[in-house]
Amino acid sequence: MLPLRFRRRWQLANGVLLLCVLVAALAPLAWYWPDRARLGSWFDGSDKWLHGITFALLALWFAGQFRRSGLWRIAVGLLAFGVFIELCQRGVGYRSAEWLDVAADAAGIAAGLAIAALGAVGWSLRFEHWLAGARQTG
Repeated sequence: MLPLRFRRRWQLANGVLLLCVLVAALAPLAWYWPDRARLGSWFDGSDKWLHGITFALLALWFAGQFRRSGLWRIAVGLLAFGVFIELCQRGVGYRSAEWLDVAADAAGIAAGLAIAALGAVGWSLRFEHWLAGARQTG
């Protein structure tokens, strides 16, 4: 992890973010969309996209807190988190676990880390420097 000034706050935000993703992944689908007939037709085509986009955004988020040399740790950690989600979904009766979801997670992780490697690595450190400068001038 980068030498962040607000390290504990970043770690708290990381935990809250992962918890929100886990809760969303384990929540009954009717929580987000009460009309089950429309939900089924919409969700069938978009489930893998949702996995990919979610994990791409998670990869970008975490890439902000690590050096380029630590991106592999993000990939391994997020892939393990994706497998954990699927195992949890298998344990509840109202959600289904699919290994293709893990593949979509992996594709999202790869896309997010590729984007991060183009310049977003360490964005949180730049954000902290900007915040410190804004406080001094304001």
